[in-house]
Amino acid sequence: MPSGRKSCWRDLQASFFRLLCLIPTGFPVRSVDMQRATDNITIRQGDTAIIRCYVDDKVSKVAWLNRSNIIFAGQDKWSLDPRVDLVTKGQLEYSLRIQKVDVYDEGSYTCSIQTKQQSKTSQVHLIVQVPANIYKVSEDIIVNEGSNVTLTCLASGRPDPIITWRLLNPSAEPLDGEEYLDIIGIMRNQAGRYECKASNDVATPDVKYVNVVVNYPPTIKRTQSSETPVGRLGTLQCDATAVPTPEFEWYRDDKRLSNTQGINIQIHGMTTVLMIANVTEEDYGNYTCVASNRLGVQNASLFLYRPGTGRDINGAVSVSQSLWLLLASFFCLLIKC
Repeated sequence: MPSGRKSCWRDLQASFFRLLCLIPTGFPVRSVDMQRATDNITIRQGDTAIIRCYVDDKVSKVAWLNRSNIIFAGQDKWSLDPRVDLVTKGQLEYSLRIQKVDVYDEGSYTCSIQTKQQSKTSQVHLIVQVPANIYKVSEDIIVNEGSNVTLTCLASGRPDPIITWRLLNPSAEPLDGEEYLDIIGIMRNQAGRYECKASNDVATPDVKYVNVVVNYPPTIKRTQSSETPVGRLGTLQCDATAVPTPEFEWYRDDKRLSNTQGINIQIHGMTTVLMIANVTEEDYGNYTCVASNRLGVQNASLFLYRPGTGRDINGAVSVSQSLWLLLASFFCLLIKC
């Protein structure tokens, strides 16, 4: 240390110990080697901290200081903070208690003592930890499939919290992202509830959620044609998936169908059913299911057919099993199998 700084430090120490001499005789304190490393006390915000200092009968004066401010001199309280008081057990303890600790209480605390021979100090550094707290998180959002999405989760705490993300689907695996979670070209299977968790091992992690809705155009997943005899009820079914929920329409050739006598159209969420009562010969043929929302349209053909004509559920023409057997037998005769 340069000689000028050494001189300044000696003057500062001398001034402090002159002030200490003005303190009335109080509890003696066990002397501590000034060269010993400063002890640390770690405490959570809001808890009570007790900084220990023990005494014996060889010390005449004692005081508590925070940085350069005197908190207690002997039994006299110099601090105006009502959260601070002394913990004494007879003549053996001269400890400082701070209730409802906050971050501004962090720092060095000195138990300063004077004996007949010399003056010494015992120093403790108070470290205040703050539980993780998420103070800003993205609002629930609705986006179109293929869009780029950024979710935000900002948190405070001491030490700095670690932020993790999960999409709460069945696997709920961690996602790559911290304060900002970037999703490039979001797909429909990435819709759902996203969890942001901030943790720093001080207290229970803070958790917030963001709901992400992904819009996409309709896709018809399944159709059910109907083989119905004359005079019976014919039922055609069309299942789709889309966000927002699709609107359905039914067509016979180019004519849009509606609920009239003999025709009943039902819609249940992503499913629509066309029911034709008392089927006649004129009712047989091709029907079209149309699913639409503001992002797109998709349609599919279905068939109402008489028994034995052999149309499959996707509307493709097929040959009845009996006809296939006849043709197979004829072919076998030709090749003399």
